[in-house]
Amino acid sequence: MSPIALEADSPPQSRTFMRRFAGAPLPWIMPVIIVIGIFYLYPVIDVFRLSFTNATLIGDNQDYTLGSITNALSSPQLPDILWATLIFVGGSVIGQQILGLAVAVTVIRGEKRGLFGTTILRTTALVAWVVPGIAGGIIWQMLFSEAPYGALNSILRLMHMPTVAWLSDPAIAPWSTLISNIWRGTAFSMVVMYAALKAIDPSLYEAAEVDGATASQQFFFVTLPQLRAAILVNMILITIQTVNTFDAIITLTGGGPGRATEVISLYVFNIVFRNYDLSGGSVLSVLMLIISLGLAFIYASFLPKEEEQ
Repeated sequence: MSPIALEADSPPQSRTFMRRFAGAPLPWIMPVIIVIGIFYLYPVIDVFRLSFTNATLIGDNQDYTLGSITNALSSPQLPDILWATLIFVGGSVIGQQILGLAVAVTVIRGEKRGLFGTTILRTTALVAWVVPGIAGGIIWQMLFSEAPYGALNSILRLMHMPTVAWLSDPAIAPWSTLISNIWRGTAFSMVVMYAALKAIDPSLYEAAEVDGATASQQFFFVTLPQLRAAILVNMILITIQTVNTFDAIITLTGGGPGRATEVISLYVFNIVFRNYDLSGGSVLSVLMLIISLGLAFIYASFLPKEEEQ
């Protein structure tokens, strides 16, 4: 029997309940709420709980205390870790935004002119995005290697130029990790910028051409204002992603030399899985969450309002 026939044969009160159930959003999104609560919300709550304990990975007994928070936040290494994180995150956001926009603009203009190779360029940029962080770190480690087979230093030798201590110099190693992360994340920014560029109304450029605007003027006064929302949303996403990045760094430098490239996510990994300090890692994880949310709210405050759109 069909559902329509069942509804017709059911009493009026049952039919009213079925209509209300079908029109209410809560029953349909409840499975998603349950899944998010189990797999996302509960771990976050448990991290907050563990930050108020002295839990370790090798002990079953744990007491609630504020000592873990005090010890983690008063660590003498934390300022250097936060400074390395600031350079890594800030440089990655700026570099990925600029290169992603440049690649997207190049692809868009190439498609408009029917140039050969735009699809190859877009695909090549996406390859870096799908490569796992561990594999990407190994690739860049071979490129930056100071051994005779190191790719970049081999090129410098062929050009009779002095070699560079890409990974062993504390002043250069942070920039080497930054270059590798920009290479990896540019593809995501390119996808976001490409979609945003496709959504711009062509009539805006036609009006600008009628007014005599040059290509650079069109870019700065038409393209960039139209990309404002996409740029800010992309900044939120890649900032959160970069704050949590440690896999590429652990294979590229391991956080060294010294602690020159040890960002906060790698610091948390070392504390938990090498020092077995679960409570200290939880405190710093909460700090990472606060930093990510704070930056996200700052970015979101610059998003265009509905009346501006």
